[in-house]
Amino acid sequence: MTTAPLFAEVADGPADGRAVWLKTPDGTRIRAAVWNPKAPRGTVFLLPGRTEYVEKYGRAAGELANQGYATLCVDWRGQGMADRVLPDKMIGHVGDFAEYQADLDALLAFAKAQNLPHPYYLVAHSMGGCIGLRALMRGVDFKAAAFSAPMWGILIAAWMKPLAGILSTAARLFSFDNRYAPGTNGKTYVIEQPFTGNSLTTDPEMWDYMRQQALAHPDLSLGGPSYAWVRAALTECHALSLLPSPTTPTTCALGLQERVVDTGPIHARMALWPTGRLDLYPGSEHEVMMERPQTRDTFLRRAAELFDANR
Repeated sequence: MTTAPLFAEVADGPADGRAVWLKTPDGTRIRAAVWNPKAPRGTVFLLPGRTEYVEKYGRAAGELANQGYATLCVDWRGQGMADRVLPDKMIGHVGDFAEYQADLDALLAFAKAQNLPHPYYLVAHSMGGCIGLRALMRGVDFKAAAFSAPMWGILIAAWMKPLAGILSTAARLFSFDNRYAPGTNGKTYVIEQPFTGNSLTTDPEMWDYMRQQALAHPDLSLGGPSYAWVRAALTECHALSLLPSPTTPTTCALGLQERVVDTGPIHARMALWPTGRLDLYPGSEHEVMMERPQTRDTFLRRAAELFDANR
């Protein structure tokens, strides 16, 4: 473990933030950031979505610090400043979602080695929600969890669904697994897409927050996923769908204007989660923690209330 850069000027998080390099069991270098490490109420493991990086959650870490919690965030392999294995660094790539569990295990080992305060809690967004659900199912001891638009299903047009598996399998057989998935490229969404019509947030100030991060530090950015990532994601979402929900107390947030992940599996799972609650946010897009102040404050307050009740 060695010191890593943390771009505090764009993160806008608590002043005590720091970042470190971690090595996973398979030798991959990932980056972790921690804020408020002496928090009295416990540590929140904040698991980002695809394309994201630790600085994006500086403001969320500030809100959690106000509630008395430490925040530990991660750059998953293949994004942010973590190792990227392909020559084209803009392709988001893994061969198997089990690789992300190795990243999470390295994060857990760091938290224990640094004596970050217990209990441990989970806040997981989008792809991080898929990784977080698997972690709960394999018994990682998070006392409670809050999900934001979790990727428990891949949003694919109905006519494309029969072709998705065929294409991803063909990519492996004919050795183009490492190419961009259809309809994607190496461009950064928040730079190329205007605010009007974007699928992430209705808040222009938070859109600018994300955009300025990408402009100031382009190495943090990522483009579309590889065929291999798509196949791995489809495989993991299907595997998770066959398993019962854990008993972990949970709250889940979903914007009613969601256009990034498949909402059907979210409704289906939360309807059967014995200790779970689904909150719908009218007028909100995919990034609940990057939405208008009332929306993001409500989500983080409800998460903190759940954590407070499960110590």
